[in-house]
Amino acid sequence: MKRYAAEFAGTFILVYLAVGSAVFGIDKIGAVGVALAFGLVLLALAAGIGPVSGCHVNPGVTLGMLVAGRMSAGEAGGYVLSQLLGGVAGASVLKLTLSLGEITDQTKALGSNGFGMTVNSTGAFLVEALLTMTLVLTYLLVTERVALGLAAAPAVGLALAAVHLVGIPLTGTSVNPARSLGPALLAGGERLEQLWLFLSAPLVGGAAAALLAAALHHLHGPGENAP
Repeated sequence: MKRYAAEFAGTFILVYLAVGSAVFGIDKIGAVGVALAFGLVLLALAAGIGPVSGCHVNPGVTLGMLVAGRMSAGEAGGYVLSQLLGGVAGASVLKLTLSLGEITDQTKALGSNGFGMTVNSTGAFLVEALLTMTLVLTYLLVTERVALGLAAAPAVGLALAAVHLVGIPLTGTSVNPARSLGPALLAGGERLEQLWLFLSAPLVGGAAAALLAAALHHLHGPGENAP
């Protein structure tokens, strides 16, 4: 239960603070600032709850761990449920903050992800899957099983910042179904209609990362595998 609580709390914080950086001030800090916010929040969370749960805070990462054989299906299900609930809770409190504080939502849609303006659905799916694969592969290469040590925290934080720098101009960058679910549910309309892509593409990317990690370990040779 401690691991599930950590995943709930971590996802809540990621959505509220990192998505909040776009909602509250993307007009001031820009895409680079938002990308850094995501990376720095994940870095801090990885250092704090990484030794407890691995700091997945992302069903794509959890699926990658499951496909890689590092956790059971039951454990993965508990992680994913905790992450999704944490993401919805974070988005709900974010929306409440806007209402109570009379704050203008700079994204106009609670930081939800979308496509159609600069990329079509095929391009968006490909981008989200590949960016998620990059992020999840980083997790798999810097961890031995599920736990994420302090030394690995900068790697996953920088990876998340980097994929946001690429994805923000195209889809707003999801790479995380739990990050996308809450904002889309509360924004409704077209963003909710497009949610399917931001739930499915990161899962494809997470599974692909596990297969790629296995191939890399195999090529590295017996007895020489990195943790």
